[in-house]
Amino acid sequence: MSKLLVKPTGTTGKVHEITPESAGWGYVGFGLYRLAPGETAAEATGDREAILVLVEGKARLRAAGQDFGEMGDRMDVFERTPPHCLYVPNGSDWAAEATTDCVLAVCTAPGEGGREAAGIGPAGIETEPRGQGTNTRYINNIGMEGRDVADSLLVTEVFTPSGHWSSWPAHRHDEDDYPNMTYLEETYYHRLNPAQGFGIQRVWTEDGSLDETMAVSDGDVVLVPKGHHPCGAPYGYDMYYLNVMAGPLRKWRFKNHPDHDWIAQRDAG
Repeated sequence: MSKLLVKPTGTTGKVHEITPESAGWGYVGFGLYRLAPGETAAEATGDREAILVLVEGKARLRAAGQDFGEMGDRMDVFERTPPHCLYVPNGSDWAAEATTDCVLAVCTAPGEGGREAAGIGPAGIETEPRGQGTNTRYINNIGMEGRDVADSLLVTEVFTPSGHWSSWPAHRHDEDDYPNMTYLEETYYHRLNPAQGFGIQRVWTEDGSLDETMAVSDGDVVLVPKGHHPCGAPYGYDMYYLNVMAGPLRKWRFKNHPDHDWIAQRDAG
């Protein structure tokens, strides 16, 4: 199995724990809890900031000494509504107690300090279409660079309808060359509907030093350390993914693959 494909370790508790050390890079971390009502999770942030995303279900959340009460109203991620999220600064901690069955994602990256814990969404997050034809997908902009909600984290959700492609045309963001490109590591947390389905994701570089094509199942995470990384949903199965990106600069600048850039140019025209 590809080292870029990370399977959940179980069905309950903390089922994903991806750290910079385990991924072999320097910035992005991703964790995922699956909790039953009454179950809890808690972490200290250390030198890293976090955005908690209530992928599904409800939980009572505390962070940095504040009680944010019960958050969450999306019981099934494929309702395709904006999520409830919580920003937690570095040098603090957070705790969650599930009030329903709950899927809680923990997105982390280096923090600079000075921010307060704060709720993010669902107000201010619009589910917006992107692309054309079978490249159409739907985006929840939780925390991309246009929203000043974090020091280094970039976080977004994408819903890809059955038979459609995402992160297409193929693009990369693996060079620290702003404003032409920014270096951003990235994780994809995938869900499929119905859950027995699968999706396809390819991660490859133009020089051929990396070329992996993976079948992703419901709950898998794909690591994107470099290169192009489109994914597709077979007919009959909708795909969701939660993206986490971070690097030395909190900006998203990418370059399309030269063989496929014509698609973007055509659609822009």
